[in-house]
Amino acid sequence: MRRFQFAPMRFHPMSLSKALAFLLVVGLCLFSGSCSKQNNPANAKRGDGSVPVDVQPVGVLEMDRTLSIVGTLFAKDEATIGAEVEGRVEKTLVEFGDRVAAGQEIAFIDTASYEALARQAAANVAKARATADNADKDLVRMKNLGAIASPSDADKAQAVAEQAHAEVKSAEASESIAKLNLGRSHVKAPFEAAIAERIASAGDFKHVGEPLFRVVNDGVLKFIVQAPERYAGQIQKGQSVTFTVDAWPGETFEGKVFLISPQVNTTTRAFAFGALVQNAERRLRASTFARGEVVLLRNVSSAVVPLDAVVSFVGINKIFVVENGVARAREVVTGRVIQKQQEVLSGVKVGESIVVSGQTKLFDGAKVRVKEAHAR
Repeated sequence: MRRFQFAPMRFHPMSLSKALAFLLVVGLCLFSGSCSKQNNPANAKRGDGSVPVDVQPVGVLEMDRTLSIVGTLFAKDEATIGAEVEGRVEKTLVEFGDRVAAGQEIAFIDTASYEALARQAAANVAKARATADNADKDLVRMKNLGAIASPSDADKAQAVAEQAHAEVKSAEASESIAKLNLGRSHVKAPFEAAIAERIASAGDFKHVGEPLFRVVNDGVLKFIVQAPERYAGQIQKGQSVTFTVDAWPGETFEGKVFLISPQVNTTTRAFAFGALVQNAERRLRASTFARGEVVLLRNVSSAVVPLDAVVSFVGINKIFVVENGVARAREVVTGRVIQKQQEVLSGVKVGESIVVSGQTKLFDGAKVRVKEAHAR
């Protein structure tokens, strides 16, 4: 096996002195640098464990104070039209989805029979009037006889005349009922509406009160919602309500509060109120779900902060406020987001310095250092 031998290293005296001089120079440079860093106040500040952050004062923004709501659109007027006379349905003139005007005929119920009854009643009236005229003439002749006529005959003529006039009134009343039933055999729409459901068909025999149609007035709708009882004193008639529906994404509709429930539900601790919505173009449908907000106050000065300033965790919102170089965590109640600003209803005051960046490294009582660039 071949062996290797290493020759001992020899240093030249001149090279060793140069190396020692080089090491001395490097050591002095490092020492002077460390001293300068220790003597620098800014560097000393960075060494105290403070967290660099950006701060910004709490701002003010004029905005409407609103209440978020959800509810359902209902037709302002709706009715189930029932048969007002008994008989067989001759014809229906409208179908599901048709629109009708107030007083428009929509069905006929045995009109021929009621026309005949009306003519019969008119004839009875004519007969009763003729009888009454004849009785009046007999009474006049009896009075003209004077002393010749016996008192009993005079009384009898008087009674016959009065009875004849009573029969006239009875016949006229029967005629009025016959005409009324004839009109009711022509089923008419009670108001301007749309046919929501046609229940009766030609050939059906209907008794009085049985349903024929269900109609809704979708030209005007009611937006009925529930609000917590703490807002009972803030909801007033005439307040503006805006809402959206899934059928028209991105479009907002408006109404006005027109009714407020006088009582609070003991189970939900909420009360109902409704807004009247004009729907002349029939774009909205009854029974549609809607979500929106009601304006409680106009142009209220509200505290706002940047969206990034709010830290949310398990449903709790916090903002870090800088006080004398220390970060204090404040629990806040947030409102709406407008113009990329978060409304703060409570927890901070206008003008307080809040952390807008670097808050992820903070905790309540942490020391902070405002970044110089942002401070300038």
